[in-house]
Amino acid sequence: MKKLVKILLWIAGVIGVLLLAFNFILWPIMQNQTKKGSPEKNVAYSKGDMKLNLFYCSPAKKDREIFGGLVPYDEVWRTGANEASTFTTNKDLMIAGQPLPAGKYTLWTIPNKTSWEVIFNNKMYGWGVKLTDQKATRDPEADVLVVQGKVSKSLNVVEDFSITLTVSSPETTIMMFAWDNVVVPLEIRQQ
Repeated sequence: MKKLVKILLWIAGVIGVLLLAFNFILWPIMQNQTKKGSPEKNVAYSKGDMKLNLFYCSPAKKDREIFGGLVPYDEVWRTGANEASTFTTNKDLMIAGQPLPAGKYTLWTIPNKTSWEVIFNNKMYGWGVKLTDQKATRDPEADVLVVQGKVSKSLNVVEDFSITLTVSSPETTIMMFAWDNVVVPLEIRQQ
């Protein structure tokens, strides 16, 4: 009996060491390798006392069909690569005419040919997709705001996915999603 207990403890110890090695050595290496092709982007924006921050990973087109191909239509997309993208605001906002309270949100989209659903979700996720089936990890019950953004064609092909924030007027900021030949603007106003 004592020998069986020793063997089980030894096996548990080996499993524990392997799990620690994965979490602290292998997982960071895997994340770093995936980010070479989709580097992290941080967009900090301020206008008066309003401060916005976007975090996302920017994949490249690489001669691929993007929308309707790599990013399927009518399915939730993590809006970038790797971790779920995030949007942070220190002020209550109106986005596409709908209210969004101050806070930090994960940012999801459901692209289709003529419009995108842009989703602000108050749950934070470790990774943007499940490793088993590559489906988005978003929990729809945590959605705080879902708005529509109209798709426009870009004048030039955008090689790297981007989300930008620019001043449109003294009251309005535009958040622009751009990749391949698609751009989707959303109007942001402080409440």
